Amino acid sequence: MNKAFLFIITGAALWGTIGWYVNHLYDYGFTPMEVVTLRAWTSAILLLIFMLIAAPKKMKLKSFTDIRYFIGTGIFSIIFFNYCLFTAIELSTIPMATALLYTAPAFVIIISFFVFREPLTRVKIISLILTLFGTALVVGLIPINLQAIQIGSILFGLGSGIGYALYSIFSKFALKKYSSLIITTYTFTVAAIALTPFFPYSEKGHLLMDPTVLLYAFGLGFLPTAFAYIIYTYGLNQTEASNASILSTIEPVVASLIGVFIFQEAFTFIQMIGMGCIIGAVILVQYRRRPEGRSKSYMQN
Repeated sequence: MNKAFLFIITGAALWGTIGWYVNHLYDYGFTPMEVVTLRAWTSAILLLIFMLIAAPKKMKLKSFTDIRYFIGTGIFSIIFFNYCLFTAIELSTIPMATALLYTAPAFVIIISFFVFREPLTRVKIISLILTLFGTALVVGLIPINLQAIQIGSILFGLGSGIGYALYSIFSKFALKKYSSLIITTYTFTVAAIALTPFFPYSEKGHLLMDPTVLLYAFGLGFLPTAFAYIIYTYGLNQTEASNASILSTIEPVVASLIGVFIFQEAFTFIQMIGMGCIIGAVILVQYRRRPEGRSKSYMQN
């Protein structure tokens, strides 16, 4: 397997473990956006401590205007997609919101075609269709209930997909000047600062003194956040943004398996088919036919 693809899949698989930490934090009374704030702050703290010890000189921005990349990844991606996702969940259902979130590869492919001139190949289109269909099966959106659909939930759901997609787009620009570690550090530092005013410290600040809460919070900030984003971004540096976005859809497969084996959630034959579609898309996107690549290359000039 291509090393870049392996990094991307591993990062996405780690994202799929988020539910384990989040569910435990919910048990302590934290709301979804409060958990997002905890996630941003703990990951930022861990990353800043590491960078200040290991490579403090690399923390300096090459140009102050480069902060725009991290405003893009931290606010327009991380915060925006989480806000849209949680709003979509409130307006509809978790399956509906999750399925709309994973329209992100479609947005990445379209944006990358125009911005980075990444070729729109048949393999990508087929992989995208398999991904969207497989995700809908995994999250239980098919068969669909038309009466449960609201315009607001669709708009916020698509907003979450766009926000999710923007991480790959802004990171591609930042990777021209910065490493994946620096990008991840600044992304979550910016996100943490922006989210600070929205956390109810007077009401729930005392919970942060609980060692178990801190364990779950910093666990969430480390493995499925800081580490996952570092290796995903590292892989992104070595492949096309459109391919990376398709590979990242392995996340709902991992999340579903954790739900089945750890939280004893139901698992159906339809979900199994959906997982097969997503895994098939991941395998397919690695298949690069040289004749197609050569025939398309002139379109990039």
